[in-house]
Amino acid sequence: MEEVAAEPAPVERLPVSVLTGFLGSGKTTLLRELLRDPDFSETAVVINEFGEIGLDHLLVESAREDMVLLASGCLCCTISGDLVATLRRLHQRRTAKELPLFRRVVVETTGLADPAPILHTLMQDPMLAEVYRLDGVIATVDAVNGMDQLDRQMESLKQAAVADRLVLTKCDLAPDTKVLEERLHSLNPGAPILKAVSGQLDPHALFDAGLYNPASKSLDVRRWLKQEAYTAAADDHHDHSGQDGHQGHDGHHGDLDRNRHDDHIRAFCVTRRSPLDWDRFADWVEMMISLHGANLLRIKGVLNVAGADGPIAIHGVQHLFHPPVELKAWPDADRRSRLVFITRDIDGDTMARSLAAFLGEDAKPV
Repeated sequence: MEEVAAEPAPVERLPVSVLTGFLGSGKTTLLRELLRDPDFSETAVVINEFGEIGLDHLLVESAREDMVLLASGCLCCTISGDLVATLRRLHQRRTAKELPLFRRVVVETTGLADPAPILHTLMQDPMLAEVYRLDGVIATVDAVNGMDQLDRQMESLKQAAVADRLVLTKCDLAPDTKVLEERLHSLNPGAPILKAVSGQLDPHALFDAGLYNPASKSLDVRRWLKQEAYTAAADDHHDHSGQDGHQGHDGHHGDLDRNRHDDHIRAFCVTRRSPLDWDRFADWVEMMISLHGANLLRIKGVLNVAGADGPIAIHGVQHLFHPPVELKAWPDADRRSRLVFITRDIDGDTMARSLAAFLGEDAKPV
């Protein structure tokens, strides 16, 4: 795990949102409506095919080989070669003023895609990290077919599990979504569930999901971490445990006769009261990555590290982590280290006990 860096100045970096969702879940319709909104006229969209978003209905103003400028002011770009090259080229042409000064980027995945490789791209390429910052993952879920897709398709489940925003689509065709919403909340307690009717919803609710809060021009740990959502989910499932320093649910909720994919997904929070030894913690992370990297779907944390003046923010997706960042101040009086996890086939007890072992402590939060 990398050395801790000083808090960056994130204002200059362009936010990137990843739009994912299973086949037919309404990504295209949602994106088309987004591009019609005047508040998002300074958006660049990176897609696989121009035809996927129905550009005929968006009054194409001008076109190049791999880019289309819409009358709304939005820019659409197809992935040429690989995503790294496309994003680099976009920024270079923006800097050279060959393109409008877009303020946001949305990357749409294919319906069968695991969003993790795209997140890895944004995390591991040094040049991209200098000019772009990950804002969050938006996952569309079909209100009509979503339950069946979550049952049958692991891709659909992973898309929902790693999302920062969940969008229920086709709600006009399925007015009663309570059971599906409960299932999604159980999978991913920290993600707000938004409802779209004919692709329409307040687009402002989709964005600003990352650590950086553009409204306050600062890094907002509490808003980003959403620890209370994991705690509430644990209470709802009557499965919280202060003894082992973690709170969470084990993915089982009713329907015991079916072996659902959900049974493998865990969402939980691990807390430690004593300041952490950074070297031991980093060793623990490296060990967990080597043993379980593919199953560490998403990790967010704010840590109280011995010797550090402020909290340390960490963020990982499977085997890759953003460089840890030391923040200027704690968001409140709570000085506990807090780690929120979404994992596959790894439970909270295992995480809490292994961390305590590496720290040379008892599993109880001290």
